[in-house]
Amino acid sequence: MTSLRPYLIWFAIAVVLAIGAIRVMQWVRDHPEHFPGARFEFSQPQGWATHRKLMNFASDDAACFAAFDRAKAGYERRPVVGTGQCRASQRMVLTGNRFVPTMRPARAAPGCAVTAAMVLWNRDVVQPAAQKYFGQKVVELENLGAYNCRKIAGREALSQHSTANAIDISAFILADGTRITLINDWTPGDKRGEFLREIRDGSCDLFSTVLSPDHNEAHANHFHFDMAARTAGWSVCR
Repeated sequence: MTSLRPYLIWFAIAVVLAIGAIRVMQWVRDHPEHFPGARFEFSQPQGWATHRKLMNFASDDAACFAAFDRAKAGYERRPVVGTGQCRASQRMVLTGNRFVPTMRPARAAPGCAVTAAMVLWNRDVVQPAAQKYFGQKVVELENLGAYNCRKIAGREALSQHSTANAIDISAFILADGTRITLINDWTPGDKRGEFLREIRDGSCDLFSTVLSPDHNEAHANHFHFDMAARTAGWSVCR
């Protein structure tokens, strides 16, 4: 019996490890939002891997549009524009307002990755905050555009707008017609300012770059959101 004891110990360890591995696999299967290798679905809640998956969409047109197809989201894919570093191949416009409030002007066509992040931002951040502060939905988003082949102000690097991998949001229209603008309502002290700051803060886990009026004067009238790819997936939120 003594000679079997080491084998029994190792067998017990193997059983414990096997049970642990099964439980880990079960957890991963039940929580794909936390696992980078799991396929992204719009029906999933946000998780540890959500931002990484959204960021990867910026360089994988097929995977990004496939996610919208699986969600049965109506959209129009816009023609590729530009060349070289200003080539934008992911431009899209969602049809209807099931995933994102109506965009004004409607011609803005951000890239698929940015649009995917906006869907989660609307679902998990914008609409809950609108209900919290105003008891109603946001029904329209005013924007300042998505595609613009240009450099970042004061720098030599190209803006993410150069590939439509960005969108600038300037105002939110509530169901009763109330218009909340960054240029007029960012000042803290009332619920409009608190609403704008809450939805800014809630966007930081989704977009790679979030720039607000707190960043500089150039962003006094809008939020800049983009899905820039960065080493280790780090983000900027100001």
